[in-house]
Amino acid sequence: MKVISIVGMSGSGKSEVARIFRDKGFTMVRFGDVTDEEVKKQGLELNENNERQVRELLREKYGMVAYAQLNLPRIDAALKISDVVVDGLYSWEEYVYLKNYYGEDFIVIAIWVSPKTRYARLGSREIRPLTLREAASRDHAEIENLNKGGPIAMADFTITNESSLTDLKKEIERIISRVHDR
Repeated sequence: MKVISIVGMSGSGKSEVARIFRDKGFTMVRFGDVTDEEVKKQGLELNENNERQVRELLREKYGMVAYAQLNLPRIDAALKISDVVVDGLYSWEEYVYLKNYYGEDFIVIAIWVSPKTRYARLGSREIRPLTLREAASRDHAEIENLNKGGPIAMADFTITNESSLTDLKKEIERIISRVHDR
């Protein structure tokens, strides 16, 4: 069984890619569910500021490996059913933790999109839209505070997601066939 982790900056299409994998039979584990659950548990509104505060507090409490550790039971349970796609790996420490734990069965796919395209997508999305300022601020926070660049740089596959959903699906299908050949 394989654990496929999708990495990329906000607005790159990680969730869309994870849904494509899910539609191809993978069980999806979304790291952000931990954030959403904690925001709700604290009685806060789901928004960029509250989510960022919770993300940073969880990492302060558990370290930069927080989301990998907190989601490991979900991943292991899902692996009993099928291959798994992880939506939301962020930090270098999470990457190292999961790579050490799953070894060669842990595969990372980076989704790259220009900032201009990502910011436009983030501003127009229905759930949690971000202003240009919020999107840029989130980029800086993720790169500077969350060590997000490492997993993107070490990805086994990189997809440029600047065109159509049809092209994206074709690229994912190509990668799925390569993953299963490993």
